[in-house]
Amino acid sequence: MGKKNFIYNRISRKIASEERSKAQREAERMRQEFTANVSHELKTPLQSISGYAELLKSGMVRQEDVQQFAERIYSESQRMITLVNDILELSHLDEGMEDIVREDVDLYEIAKDAVASLEEEAAGAGVSLEITGEPSIINGYSRLLSLIIYNLCENGIKYNNPRGSVKVDINDFADRSVLTVNDNGIGIPIDQQERVFERFYRVDKSHSKEVGGTGLGLSIVKHATAIHNGEIHLVSAPKYGTTITITFRKGDKA
Repeated sequence: MGKKNFIYNRISRKIASEERSKAQREAERMRQEFTANVSHELKTPLQSISGYAELLKSGMVRQEDVQQFAERIYSESQRMITLVNDILELSHLDEGMEDIVREDVDLYEIAKDAVASLEEEAAGAGVSLEITGEPSIINGYSRLLSLIIYNLCENGIKYNNPRGSVKVDINDFADRSVLTVNDNGIGIPIDQQERVFERFYRVDKSHSKEVGGTGLGLSIVKHATAIHNGEIHLVSAPKYGTTITITFRKGDKA
């Protein structure tokens, strides 16, 4: 019996060691991939800024075109700022948010504020933005919940069509709060739906560049939802739009 236990323990330790090694290799692969993506995403706007600035510095730009070049430099610098802020946010989420205190918050009020902050962007894109629902109290981080709603709504606006719509709905139940963000935009092909929450993954790279997405918004949504022990459900179809539903269990605390 002792020999069997010895063999069993040895095999168990070997399996555990192999699993740790596999997890370490996967973590290293993801770290390298993330670093490469960050480098690429920062390099592109930096090259644009450097090129435009060099032309201005050399005096090769006509006076009537100076304003246009300045606007391009400003636009690319804002793109970099947004990207860096998203990277810092993800790093903070990866650390576990121990420095932020959870509290009872009203998901509907948070959603109202997030929607209000995007009204101008929605109007500029020709997209209607509205919120419906009811008060729903959960225990969580108000800033992260706001980020979840903001990023989902912003994606719905950016990846939409003129005269499109984005609708936010909050439903309250005895044991859970349910957030639903629905849009009738360009939609997501079924073979790509499992990947949209990956860092830097974009369904339509050309459209993402046009609207200025960083490719990190949905990854932030995923991480922030996980911190709240929430569940994400996505339904989408090209040309018909996307519906993302997040369920928060009441009483869940980190």
